This record gives sequence, structure tokens and C-alpha cells, in this order.
Amino acid sequence: MEDERRPIWISVIVPVYNTVDLLQRCVDSIRRQTYRNLEIILVDDGSTDNSGALAEKFALEDRRVRVFHKENGGSSSARNLGISKARGDFIGFVDSDDYIEPEMYERLLQVAVEENLLMVQTSRDEIDEEGNLLPNVCEPPKEPELWDCQHFMRELLLHKGDCSFCTKLIHASLLKEERFPEGELNEDFYLLVKLLPKISAVAVMPWQDYHVFYRYGSNTRTKRKDEFPQVFTDIVKNADRVYAIVEKEYPELLPEAMRFELFQRLDYMLHIPISMMNRKNTFYCQVKEYLRKHKEDVRRSPYLTKKNKTYLLLLGTAPKFVRKVHRLLQLLKGKGNE
Repeated sequence: MEDERRPIWISVIVPVYNTVDLLQRCVDSIRRQTYRNLEIILVDDGSTDNSGALAEKFALEDRRVRVFHKENGGSSSARNLGISKARGDFIGFVDSDDYIEPEMYERLLQVAVEENLLMVQTSRDEIDEEGNLLPNVCEPPKEPELWDCQHFMRELLLHKGDCSFCTKLIHASLLKEERFPEGELNEDFYLLVKLLPKISAVAVMPWQDYHVFYRYGSNTRTKRKDEFPQVFTDIVKNADRVYAIVEKEYPELLPEAMRFELFQRLDYMLHIPISMMNRKNTFYCQVKEYLRKHKEDVRRSPYLTKKNKTYLLLLGTAPKFVRKVHRLLQLLKGKGNE
């Protein structure tokens, strides 16, 4: 895969935005990697705290650290700038509020070289602001596994796979032409499903070497009950995109892809504020019409639970009424989300 006469280099890209209180832990965890041939690219995405200055301090302390400053444009634009500046043979990503285990990149690179792979993946855990370990979003395998890309795609469509780029080491050649979509959330999923048809397999490691710091107030996490995060719109758009990819590349997975289309719309419909469920909201109307047109797909799907099917069928018919009942049930359980 690589020229054996020279060492393999890894570029680790860290988008930085107003995380001055967490950046030290993040960067230290990368600087402590047992694999030493790496560069750390810190992209200051227009921070208004002292994150940019702290990043420059790291660069003075460690020659492997390179810092770039830009106007605020979001995580995707910061990652894309980092990709354009990266010199490594492989690229990894770490969010500035997260941290990693010292052996993570050495383990991933060893597997990539031994198996001649363009993408390898570690496992992760999540920790909240109080230091509590949260339930696993993606269950790690009990031992290392090698998934062909159709299997990996199927796991994603069934919400079992990990779409995060932070848990992955990727050969730089995969990112020469492809980039993260700017101005959208759920961006990791968007790019990953575009890359999968270009590779043969992905190794999935059992070690939870990546630690996600679950911080309220980030793009996809909020405590405010009246907010409707953009991510719920973007997951529906990505469901349509992945269906088109599956139709072309993995037609055997069309039942799973339809399940994904329906499930993402269910997520959207159960989170949109009732006040936004009106005729002026074009996107909402499109989602409602999709559910009405695909009632038979809902009924026939072997991958939806009975509860999923009931909600989907009712949401396509009387969405506001269903949401009011759903809200009441959630309040009775002490889980009101509006």
C-alpha cells in the first residue's frame, strides 16, 4: 500500500470552535499517541474565546502541531480545510471536546497495513458532563471483524453501524475528490455512504479507544425544549441520498434502505414542534406525503417493529393528533421533549 522505504504518516484533523476548556485534554491525548509519525492539524473555526491562542501555544510546544485560522463556517468546512492541508498518508479526525487512548492510531494503522485496507474503525464510548458512562450508541464487536462494504452499508441502514469519521483511519487517497458537505449536519453519514462503494472492506476493532464527550449545546444536542435542530431535516435528506446509492450499488439492500427512509422520517415527525406542522412548511408536507404514499412499504417491512409501523401509519394520516398523544404519553413518563 505504501512505500516501505519511508515511514507512514498520519494527519489528525481537529476542528476547533470555542472549546478552550476541553482543548488541552483533546490535544494531549493525540500528542501522547504511541505512533509518533503523525501531524496534528488544528483548524480554528473562528473561535471567540481563547481557543485559537491555545492552539498556537501547542504549536510552539510540539513541532507536529500545525494551526490554521478561518472564519466560522462549521465543522465540515474546518475539516475540509484540514484535509486540503494534510500531508499524511492516512487521515484521522478528532472532535475538540473528545479524547482518545494512546494506542488508538498505532492499532488502526497496524490493521490497515496488515490487511491492505483503505479504512479501519475503532469503537467508542460516550461520557456525559457529569462523568457518567452512557449506553453504547454502537455496540463494539467482541473481537476484530472484517466487513465487506455491503455488510457495512447494511449495518448503517439498520442503525447498527458507526458512521462517525472520528472512529476511523482513512487513506488520504479517498479524500482527494470527496469532501464533507458544508452547511449540513449528519455530514459523516453523507460522506461515508459515498465512500463505501470505492473500497473493498472495513476492519472494525473492539477496543473503545475513542471517547465522546456528550456536551449539551453542540450541533445535535440540546436541552431547549422549543428547538428543532437542523439535523432532523438533514437525516431525511441523507436517507434519500443513500437510497439512490443502494439502488445503484447494492440492490439486494433495497428493503433495508426503505426501512431507513421510513425510520428517518419517523424520527423527524416525532421531533418537529407541533407549531411547525403546517401547510407553509414545505419540507414537513413532503415528509407527510411520503408516509402516505408508502403505507404498503410500512406494512411489509420486516425491519420495522410493530410500534414503528403503528406510528408511521398514523403519522401519515393524522400527524398532529398523533404528536399530541405522543407528547402526552412522554409527559406522563417524565420525558417531555417539547
